[in-house]
Amino acid sequence: VLEGIIITILVITGFRTAVFKAVPAQLKIAISVGIGLFIALIGLVDAGFVRRTSSGPVPVTLGDGGTLVGWPVIIFALGLFLTIALMVKKVKGAILIGIIVATIAAVIVETTLKIGPLFNGATGEVNPKGWNLNVPAVPEKIAATPDFSLFGDFNLLGSFDRLPLVTVILLIFTLLLSDFFDTVGTVTAIGHESGLADKDGNVDNIQKILLVDSVAAAAGGAAGISSNTSYIESAAGVGEGARTGLASIVTGIAFLLTTFLAPLVAIIPYEAATPALIIVGFLMMSQIKNISWDDLGIGVPAFLTIILMPFTYNISVGIGAGFITHVVIRLVQGRGKEVHPLMYFVSGLFMIYFLSSPLNAWLG
Repeated sequence: VLEGIIITILVITGFRTAVFKAVPAQLKIAISVGIGLFIALIGLVDAGFVRRTSSGPVPVTLGDGGTLVGWPVIIFALGLFLTIALMVKKVKGAILIGIIVATIAAVIVETTLKIGPLFNGATGEVNPKGWNLNVPAVPEKIAATPDFSLFGDFNLLGSFDRLPLVTVILLIFTLLLSDFFDTVGTVTAIGHESGLADKDGNVDNIQKILLVDSVAAAAGGAAGISSNTSYIESAAGVGEGARTGLASIVTGIAFLLTTFLAPLVAIIPYEAATPALIIVGFLMMSQIKNISWDDLGIGVPAFLTIILMPFTYNISVGIGAGFITHVVIRLVQGRGKEVHPLMYFVSGLFMIYFLSSPLNAWLG
């Protein structure tokens, strides 16, 4: 809640908008491309196509020990190729149709073969051929009463009574920086994908966008959930043609209804929904051609931004590495005057962010 309040103040004062506009246009493109690669990786991992290795020299591998196994992966492939085929044929609602068809196929497979989940929380057993999260079984009921017991259950200054002041400040700072730049990345990516960004990568009405996002961060904490932020999967809607606020309103209403229809929504397995992320990742990656790779002051930071987002599973890490590298290279090139003053300031903040753990230990 504190982080949301602080970031709202930064928007009202114009600081957050100024930082957004201070970022070089091609680094904004790199952020968009990096997020595209990131969400594609998320899709592959959630579908079980890519998995962590339990041992060995590599952190991830294809399927289970280098082999694709189980019906869930087949459902994922069905949804992906169906969605691609529909997009090639320019069918409206291709992504949604793919999810629905894959879900129906998943329900039929689960009802017939009783595959079960990948991980059984009750017994601790792992089934490599199981569904990654939601088991697409027909529920006993389609509606349920949501639990709002945590709504408003927070103590604004309670952390100061339980933790040292420096620890609280570093925790809030980490949340703040992550939320601040995750949204910058999301807005940049969605703006480019929707064709609403100008030649400098700026989006009209950015002040309003950032204000809504900031207030939502505080509201999320007050509601007892994680800090709300603009969702990068919104690119799936843009990929289907969404360009106005009406699509967001409809999506919001749909999400509100799902609080009562949770059992019905739980039918949809990851393997049926993740093809959408692969498609959107492709659409966002296509912007990589607009980066000047010959200019090392742009190319190297762009490269680090793009690869570190998926490799660290963190949007802010990629942005921070890109900003710091851009500033350093421009200084080495003797072109420090070309860097916006706010980029120096933000890069310094990112240095603190990256060094927060040793700083915390040093300060006790």
